[in-house]
Formats: sequence, structure tokens, C-alpha cells
Amino acid sequence: MSDQPVTDQESGLFSEAMLTALLPSRVATARRTLRQLGLILITIDGDVTPSAVAGLVTRAIRDSDVAARLDDGTIALVLEFTPSEGCAVVVDRMRRRVQEDAPDARFRAGIACYPAHAISADELTEVARAALAEAPDGEVVVAAVPD
Repeated sequence: MSDQPVTDQESGLFSEAMLTALLPSRVATARRTLRQLGLILITIDGDVTPSAVAGLVTRAIRDSDVAARLDDGTIALVLEFTPSEGCAVVVDRMRRRVQEDAPDARFRAGIACYPAHAISADELTEVARAALAEAPDGEVVVAAVPD
């Protein structure tokens, strides 16, 4: 991580490298404290700059939450002590703000939570990516609870 940037240059949010380094410790903390942890992945396509998206994101989350811009432009949010329902509230707040600021933008989100959907950082990321891939434009998909 030492040679990787901590922040994304276009948005000012944390970088993917920083998220990759940070997420396992957040999952470990959730495990140790018997708390939930939400991971939200969001794509916003349209005439919205990365810095504008960063502004929307930082106004929608708590100071203790983590926001990162991944290398492919996807926004990742790590919400401590937050179940799926709480993640959905944050996503809905962001979706409404995006629609107000850029009505033609396409917004999709996928949500996965520890421990309901995954028990490791890698699994959590994989499940959130799968939920995002299933989400049609303008929609949010919460990962299904595994059997």
C-alpha cells in the first residue's frame, strides 16, 4: 500500500488501494464487536463529475463511514454498525440527490452486509459486486441472504 495513492485524484475520496487495505480491519472490528457492517457499491453514469459525486457522497454518510472511488469509477461506501435497511436509506438519499442535481444520470447500487451476506472482506466485496451487477438502472439490489 505504501506506493499506492491514499486518495483518488479526480474525486478526493479514498482510493481503491486504501479501501482494499482498510476493509479487512473494518470487518474484523465488526466481528469482534458483534456489529453489522454494510458495503454499498454505486455507479452513476451520465453528466456528473467525480468531484460532484464525492460531494453528494460525503453529505450522505457519517464522518465514521468510509467512501472510496474504485479504479473503474464505482463508488464504495463502508458503513459501520449498519444493517441492510440502513444502507438502503443512505442509498435512497443519494439517489434522490443525484436525480435533483443530474436528472439524466443513471444510478445503480448494490448492498451487502456482514454477517448477513458474507463473513470476510473479500466475500463482502464479491457479494456487493454481484448485487450491483443485478441492479437495473435506477434501482438498488440488496444481496440475498445465502442459504
